[in-house]
Amino acid sequence: FKSVLNNFIAIALENNPGVLELQNRIKAAQEVPSQVSSLADPILQIGLMNMPVDTFEFNQEPVTQKTISVSQAFPFPGKLELRSEIAEKDIMASELDLEEVKLSLVKGVKKAFYELCFILAAIDITKENKKLLETFVSIAETKYSVGKGIQQDVLKAQVELTKILDQLIVLEKFAGIEKARLNTLMNYLPQKPLTIPHGITKTDFSFSVEQLQALADSNRPILSKINVLRDKYETAKKLAEKDYYPNFNVGFKYGQRQDSRLADRPDFVSAYVGINIPLWFETKQSKKVSEAGYKVEMTKETFNKEKNQIYFNLNAFIEKEAQSSKTIQLIQQGILPQARQSLESALAGYSVDKVDFLTLLSNQVTLFQWEVKYHRELTEYEKTLAEIESVVGKRLF
Repeated sequence: FKSVLNNFIAIALENNPGVLELQNRIKAAQEVPSQVSSLADPILQIGLMNMPVDTFEFNQEPVTQKTISVSQAFPFPGKLELRSEIAEKDIMASELDLEEVKLSLVKGVKKAFYELCFILAAIDITKENKKLLETFVSIAETKYSVGKGIQQDVLKAQVELTKILDQLIVLEKFAGIEKARLNTLMNYLPQKPLTIPHGITKTDFSFSVEQLQALADSNRPILSKINVLRDKYETAKKLAEKDYYPNFNVGFKYGQRQDSRLADRPDFVSAYVGINIPLWFETKQSKKVSEAGYKVEMTKETFNKEKNQIYFNLNAFIEKEAQSSKTIQLIQQGILPQARQSLESALAGYSVDKVDFLTLLSNQVTLFQWEVKYHRELTEYEKTLAEIESVVGKRLF
């Protein structure tokens, strides 16, 4: 049973488009650090200077030059490293997004799988109930034919049998929906046949809420991502503070002059260094620093908010697990044995005319409802454990 579920989970983690999408996003992000840590492309310029427009002769004027220049921009030391560090944080955040998507996917596969198991179990129970009702109809018809029963008993049994047939139709429809959901999570066609083992077994649970909270602190990707974002914004603040300092632009120019008939003219070489002046720092650079600082404070509160929500969810799911566990035990050990015994007694009594048909039918319906409810509670219990795993951020069962 568990091996089939784990196989579905492995297929989904390998093939699900949401996972593949995030994997490609990470690959794209991994190409960014080298880009942002590289210098801007150097600029090559070719031109003419001081060309006389009356003759357009290169050797007429001594200041006429054919020029070639190269310039390179250099950011203030440390800026490129900080930009690369920010890009690395983006990669880490994307990787944690992937882990969060995987958690959600595993939870989705488990919930769809357990729901499908419940529906198949309900179908089996309903079919068994159908056979039992057919037996009731036969008994009622026999007693009516020999004058020991009434036609109303036959009609009541037939009505209940019709209800069962309607329930089977509904259950088959829901089974198809859940199969399609499970196939879609594994990136299969919705109509692909699936082989699902019958019979959910109750998973043991022995964690305290404090243990789960500690596991969530260590393993939940969303908490780690918020810490990464805080580090990113702190780095962005350092980069914004670097913008108070100028960037540099270094250039070299070579000017070639044409010799005249009267004189040899030497070529010229020039060099320069330029800087930007952060003149409007009060409305630009200082605001950028403040923006990054507020984002750092924002992530601190986001972390607290998310952590509080995780703790609340864990507490709620622990309470739900405890309630479901008690209900399953009560139904399994108390209600179902009593309901089966009551039905057997009513069936024996009806055969010898000591119990009326309505009592027999009521006992049968009661047993059927509690059998279905048992499997529903078991399914919800397993779904709760899947939710707990997702909140904690780690496979536990």
